[in-house]
Amino acid sequence: MLVIVASRHDRQARELAERWPGAGLLTCEDLSVAGWRYAPDDPDNSVAVIDGQSIVANEIVGVLTRLPYVPEHELLRIAREDRSYVAAEMTAFLKSWLSSLGCPVLNRPDANCLSRPSWDQERWVHVAARLGIPVRPLRRRIELSADDSVTGPAPPGITVTVVGGHCFGRADEGLFTHARSLARAARVDLLSVRFGETADEPELLAADPFPDVLAPEVADTVLEYLGADQ
Repeated sequence: MLVIVASRHDRQARELAERWPGAGLLTCEDLSVAGWRYAPDDPDNSVAVIDGQSIVANEIVGVLTRLPYVPEHELLRIAREDRSYVAAEMTAFLKSWLSSLGCPVLNRPDANCLSRPSWDQERWVHVAARLGIPVRPLRRRIELSADDSVTGPAPPGITVTVVGGHCFGRADEGLFTHARSLARAARVDLLSVRFGETADEPELLAADPFPDVLAPEVADTVLEYLGADQ
């Protein structure tokens, strides 16, 4: 089985699960269903509950993770006063379980996120600048009035999606090279990198380990990376 770990509100995850033969959607609700069994010293024989099915870990061919952590508001089966604690415990459990899988995982967890890395925009810009990638200076403004803190729409730009060593987007090879370099520095194989157009050369604006994966060429390459038959 190919597994997609995602929010139950993630439209892209649901569309992929319907598009990919044999794929299953693992949501936070599944973590509350009886049947899970996890032995850290024997991870291949662990049992997960995915879409109501009990699946042995060694039957999972690949995992796409689209969830940074387990959010409290999705734990509807848990008493409200217990949701904060349970969400933290479920997040810790998923980190361990995902890290133990022997199959390909996009992207594997780190200490702070179910799909690394959990970098803020400043960190992405800083790392890109150190790699020699042109960046747009990032400025933060803090206002006392809540009305003044509202930001406008994102400026137009160029988005490059990295899947393994492949890049997609309406960009030249130079931007593809920059995007690959940033993905390697972050130790991820799935990344969206956004560049802002200028009179000289495009500047990096931000990056996101949860890119749009519905474009056919991106979805097909993710499927190939995970080792599943199309």
